[in-house]
Amino acid sequence: MALADGEKHGYAILKDVARRTGGQGSPKRGNALRQSSASGKRRSYRGIRAQAGTGVGRRARRYYLLTEFGRAVAVAEAERMEEALVQARAKKLFRKAKLA
Repeated sequence: MALADGEKHGYAILKDVARRTGGQGSPKRGNALRQSSASGKRRSYRGIRAQAGTGVGRRARRYYLLTEFGRAVAVAEAERMEEALVQARAKKLFRKAKLA
């Protein structure tokens, strides 16, 4: 999901996951990236980018982006989760929100 909106380097992916999960879903650095690479869900490349605000001190970072297969897997998982929510609401597992 972290790559759904475009390419990111590893640290940006970890920060995105931590932000969206309140710190509860942070993978160990590199583990999830290696696993998704091996399964063909994402691909990486090395790019030279200037560090923010300096224009100097350029270094290579590994950037990641979704493959077509990875995007299809993410869409299928989102659809599966959406259906689970529909079923949970049908079983009245959620309280209705009170409007102000």
